[in-house]
Amino acid sequence: MFVHYTDRNGDTVLARYIATADGRRADPGSAKTLFTAQQPYPNHNGGQLAFGPDGFLYLGLGDGGSGGDPQNHGQNLASPLGKILRFDVRGADAKPAPGNPFLNRQGVNPNIWAYGLRNPWRFSFDRQTGDLIIADVGQNAFEEIDWQPRSSKGGENYGWRVREGRQCFEESCRAGSYVEPVLVYGRQEGQSVTGGYVYRGSAIPALKGQYVFADFASGTVWAARMTGRNWTKSVLGRVSGPSTFGEDERGELYVAEYSSGRILKLTRGVGEEGRGVEPSRGGEPS
Repeated sequence: MFVHYTDRNGDTVLARYIATADGRRADPGSAKTLFTAQQPYPNHNGGQLAFGPDGFLYLGLGDGGSGGDPQNHGQNLASPLGKILRFDVRGADAKPAPGNPFLNRQGVNPNIWAYGLRNPWRFSFDRQTGDLIIADVGQNAFEEIDWQPRSSKGGENYGWRVREGRQCFEESCRAGSYVEPVLVYGRQEGQSVTGGYVYRGSAIPALKGQYVFADFASGTVWAARMTGRNWTKSVLGRVSGPSTFGEDERGELYVAEYSSGRILKLTRGVGEEGRGVEPSRGGEPS
């Protein structure tokens, strides 16, 4: 079991645990720290750890916090902050994954897969296509969804702190090879995006192939239709403080309410007559 957490010093830790003999618990004595990153501020510590379709372990880290990325971690390739990192954990340690785009480049962190992110609060891989979808929390004006196709070799620069959404954030806003987000929304709709999953379940046929995500502040849950690089979204419902999503073996989706601690399941009828996001029950995971 691989765990990403913030330790008592406020720094990021990636650790591995081994199951007990009965397979029901993690053995606390088996803990091994694989990677650490110093955090200069107590916010924007990142929010996702996931295996990709290539078998490597991906870790999303925020820019280190404060406001406006004052230390410019997002664009600094020597720093692991403001990045998606990719590790090979098949051996005893976590190593830079083969094929990482900045491997063996002097002065550059070899674990970097993609950069220019402010606070990637949840990313996921489409279980059918293998595409990577990143929800990046904005600063003053915009939330954004970034998309990386399965065919990518990595190295994408999503623009922060030079750009926020599709607009300049820095006054100078220098030219560069920035990858534009596929979806952006402003403060009239929310102010803290929570990334989800592309729906690949069978219980809600009308939702098939759409990307489901939410906003923590407004509580709105959306589904986005994925058409090239211009996605369009529609409201599915509202919950209280949607902090994370989950996906089961069948591809059905769940969302956690931060304020109540409830786990809600997306159900048939989603987006119709206010239905569609209900408390998980009746033998379903909770």
